[in-house]
Amino acid sequence: MDDCTHLDVLAAAVEPRRLREVLGHFASGIVIVTAHDQRAPMGFTCQSFASLSLDPPLVSFCPARTSATWPRIRDVGRFCVNVLADHQEKLSDAFARSGIDKFAGVRWRPSPAGSPILDGVCAWIDCVLEDEFDGGDHTIVVGRIRDLAADPARLPLLFHRGGYGICAAEEAN
Repeated sequence: MDDCTHLDVLAAAVEPRRLREVLGHFASGIVIVTAHDQRAPMGFTCQSFASLSLDPPLVSFCPARTSATWPRIRDVGRFCVNVLADHQEKLSDAFARSGIDKFAGVRWRPSPAGSPILDGVCAWIDCVLEDEFDGGDHTIVVGRIRDLAADPARLPLLFHRGGYGICAAEEAN
């Protein structure tokens, strides 16, 4: 068996449920990616966000291919990544849903490029779309940072083992 065939067999043996369970041991922050198309604000919750490069200043995130919101944000060509604070679980849940007005009752202000900065976030990163890549059932998005700010008094909202907060799994037991 050659190396490529061997790797294909190994990859096929990894079940999605087991993958989610094991990778859930890695704690991550939660962001909401927002944009405004001159008609209405839009956004979605995203767990797969990371700093990518300091020079040039780049970030990445990975929306699901099933996302109805990402194609609309892509068309705008610019977006704001809102890093949620520890008290914003309900906001995270609301922006993870589809078919609702996600901005109903949500306070925000425009970023320098016009994308929504949600009130109370611990940081925001204003970006233009740099590139996209195939990432299986997700799209890998690269954004070039144009502006950013943080509130050092706020703590981030974390996601770990299927729940919010670093000890979410232990609290459920």
